[in-house]
Amino acid sequence: MNIPQPVHFVSEGPQPLLREITPGENYPISALGPLQAAVEAVQGMTQAPVAIPAASAIAAASLAVQGFADVETLGGARPVSLFLVTVAQSGERKSSCDRPVLTELREYEREQSEVYADAFKAWRKAADLYDAQRKSILREAGSKKQKNRTEAEVDMAALGDEPEGPVLPDRTASEPTLEGLFRAFQEGQPSLGLFSDEAAQFLGGHGMNADNRMKTLGGLNSLWDGSEIKRTRAGDGVYTLRGRRPALHLMAQPIVAHDFLSDALAGGLGFLPRCLICEPSSTIGTRFSAKVVRDDKALEAFSRRLKSILEREMPTWDDGRTLKPRVLGLSKDARALLVGFSDTVELAQALGGDFAHITGAASKAAEQAARISGVLTLWDNLDANEVSGSTMTDAITLSRFYLSEASRLASAAAISKEIELAEKLRKWLLNNWPHMEIAVRDVVQYGPGALRESPKARAALKLLENHGWLVALDPGTVVRGSARKVAWRIMKGVDHVD
Repeated sequence: MNIPQPVHFVSEGPQPLLREITPGENYPISALGPLQAAVEAVQGMTQAPVAIPAASAIAAASLAVQGFADVETLGGARPVSLFLVTVAQSGERKSSCDRPVLTELREYEREQSEVYADAFKAWRKAADLYDAQRKSILREAGSKKQKNRTEAEVDMAALGDEPEGPVLPDRTASEPTLEGLFRAFQEGQPSLGLFSDEAAQFLGGHGMNADNRMKTLGGLNSLWDGSEIKRTRAGDGVYTLRGRRPALHLMAQPIVAHDFLSDALAGGLGFLPRCLICEPSSTIGTRFSAKVVRDDKALEAFSRRLKSILEREMPTWDDGRTLKPRVLGLSKDARALLVGFSDTVELAQALGGDFAHITGAASKAAEQAARISGVLTLWDNLDANEVSGSTMTDAITLSRFYLSEASRLASAAAISKEIELAEKLRKWLLNNWPHMEIAVRDVVQYGPGALRESPKARAALKLLENHGWLVALDPGTVVRGSARKVAWRIMKGVDHVD
């Protein structure tokens, strides 16, 4: 008879502290309407998460149509400008998804830069001639008696205004600062896109440092709202810009994006709630060459549509620079659907509701749906008069997806903050604390500055216990001469010190 031998338990030891994030929902690609075929083509070619080419296509479409119409929302007419933030690790083929979607835009900018170069040369000659004639009139007036100065005034009036330089042709802003964007709006097109597949340049750049962060985020908020731009700066003078529209798509790696998504200022000022944010699950390790599917016809159709819109003159006021977009209305069905969606999301923001922790994003979900519906409608028909019920259904589906991502990532950001504090405590315990036992009051009194409050200290200690770095002692255990109701033994060892 075989006697079962006891199974010895072998502890795995302390486990690393990891950012915990639940998988997101599948991207609702069928809700992209006229953009679906192109997105499927890019995804089939790159095998990247579908959310990445979807965001690129939505951003490109927003840039293309935002100068032509605003859209009716439940709070009045609003721009169809969209801000998107896509989080994906290196190797997820972000650039490969962006490139085919923006190919026609880049080609259009290249062609227009050649036209601009010729126009600039002609303007430079005209400006030099004007300056020479002006100087000649003033010089001649200075040599004459006062009674003949009126002749100079007549000559100056005849000379007219100085020739205006040609408008910069770029549709995307390459300088990732607020001042650079404003300057581009002042000297260039009234509809611009701030697109970057390496958003670290923007998020870690001059415009987002400690001194400029609030100004940059506030300025971008105003642009998203469609507000006028008022600037008073030494060297730039005083000017006001109206009728400008921005689209934004920032692609960032997790190491950069997570800090930004958990930034209290970015959330509190309302910038993050204005963004459609997603962090799709990785497809790395599943992208085999045999699975590549090409659909060049779909990409060509997308490029043709983009070019046709870019070549169409945007409606402006008499100055030719200030946009004069019409208002794209909502059909009866579209408005009813939007009202229902808005009320559902509002209810979920109540205490204990699914969106109680992201009221900023949730409160803008209905407007985001309206904006998306405007983009889809205008991309399909630039002369459309209203949003249909079916298009609003698609837009609500997309808005709901991005809202679920905002909820998921906000929860993950909160977890990340807890892990960050626990990691600080872990290193302090292993490297600085001289004893084998630890209590809450020890951390509050002697621990890292960020943990000098009992609730934070207790949460960090509990997290370290859950990951095996601490072992809870029995209540009443004597620690350094005193019985402790709650205390832990530290799993110290050379192998555990980072």
